[in-house]
Amino acid sequence: MADKGRTVAKSSWWFAVLGIFFSVAGAGSVRAVEYGEMVQKDGKWVFQSTEDPVLKLMRNKGLITTEEYFKASAQTGKNWKETSDAVLILERETKWNRYLKTAMHLPDWVDLGIENRTRFESYDHPWRSTQNIGGGQTDAQAVVRSRVRVGLGNGPFRFLFEGQDSRAYWNDNPGDFVNNTTVNEWDILQLFGSVTLDNVLGSGLRTDLHVGRMTLDFGMRRYIGRNGFRNTTNAFDGVHWQIGQGKTWRFRTFLVQPVILEMVKLDEQSANSVFWGPYAESEHFPWFNMNVFYFGLNDQQLQNKNLHRTYRTFGLRLFKSPAINELDYDFEGAVQTGRLGDVDHFAYNPNAEAGYTLNLPWTPRLLAQYTYASGTRPGASQNGDFDPLFGDRRFDLGPTGNFRAFARSNISSPGWRLIVQPASNLTAQIKHRFWYLAEASAVYVGGLLQDSTGGAGNYLGHDLELRVQWALNQNMDFDVGYDHWFKGSYFDSPAIIAQMPTGGNKDSDYFYFQIRVRV
Repeated sequence: MADKGRTVAKSSWWFAVLGIFFSVAGAGSVRAVEYGEMVQKDGKWVFQSTEDPVLKLMRNKGLITTEEYFKASAQTGKNWKETSDAVLILERETKWNRYLKTAMHLPDWVDLGIENRTRFESYDHPWRSTQNIGGGQTDAQAVVRSRVRVGLGNGPFRFLFEGQDSRAYWNDNPGDFVNNTTVNEWDILQLFGSVTLDNVLGSGLRTDLHVGRMTLDFGMRRYIGRNGFRNTTNAFDGVHWQIGQGKTWRFRTFLVQPVILEMVKLDEQSANSVFWGPYAESEHFPWFNMNVFYFGLNDQQLQNKNLHRTYRTFGLRLFKSPAINELDYDFEGAVQTGRLGDVDHFAYNPNAEAGYTLNLPWTPRLLAQYTYASGTRPGASQNGDFDPLFGDRRFDLGPTGNFRAFARSNISSPGWRLIVQPASNLTAQIKHRFWYLAEASAVYVGGLLQDSTGGAGNYLGHDLELRVQWALNQNMDFDVGYDHWFKGSYFDSPAIIAQMPTGGNKDSDYFYFQIRVRV
């Protein structure tokens, strides 16, 4: 444990020094600006300077040539060179200034990037049945996620390797929360080859084929997503293909085997688990965008045959993106059928939200939200627990990490959210949600607690979350948050108290602070 402490201390010191460097050198580069963009200065319209202070410093110190400086400076905005996984995941996951590549004088056809994210998080009054051994003490940890990506090729044929190392520190006390969502040491996150064809047969269409290990984002990422807040990341081995026309429409399909996350051993895919499906996106009308999808899962990897999953998930998403002085909305629903072991399975998950963005300072956006995910009544003839598959939940349900109080299964939750932007690189929000079990007698997934009689009721309480995100530039950002969970009457039931750690029925406070550095 002492060696681990020295390692994380050394790593934290190095990134602290690097962070100070970016804070001083990059303070004037809070957003990417197109060349030739006009801005007002002293009452006059002038061309906006696009000099990156870090690249400028590297040139002035003789680390790079003037030619390399202009070449690196040009790779922003519309001139950004797309990575080979750009169509697989969100752009924000790959787009930052490649200072290390530039300093190493690498050719255009080589992509090199390194990322480190460190987060401290803590919560009190643990409630999970699995933490009873801890006696109800505060659970704190530091999680460190490091990534390196190497891409080759800038033509139709490309290759990408991305490695990830996810570790957790200060969480070895009895009852602390730790599993493969927090720890996954030295592993291959992505390793694939891809082919891209633009303007296929003069049709104006683009098509991409990816073969190998990859991460995936689909739609709002509720059912398939490259985990953002979580310390480890879902990956898949197989094939992905897409064809589309710009942002107007796109069709995607995949056939993969989910990768099993091992905390220490090298990750492997399971030959007994197959995941596939088509996904269609249409944005023909700005006021009525649509996604339609089907996901099939045949998961026979567990020895317990009662837990084998053969699911079919049918889904539809209708949405309009936010705009000032306009109403926006997002409805996404999914229905699952199939079998869990030898039992029929039928579950569903409607999600709805409506928002309005005001034309006021800080551009406030007020959002109403509702989430429902079905559960199973004991003794029922079929299983009704909705399975969120490989989705993300940080963006709508709340923090994951070692808090992860609410899952997309056996839950009913109305709420609201207010989002403001005091600056283009600064976002703050407040979220308030009420939490109920969809089925009072079914398992509360966020705590592995259950009163099969239903006598504990279904009210889990309500939580109030504050979150602030600040991007100093594309290479460095901060995220800090606080969540107070006012626990409901469910946790005061004697049947539930008997399953929890001491004090588990008291309100919980969760706090985190994280910093991400990318070079």
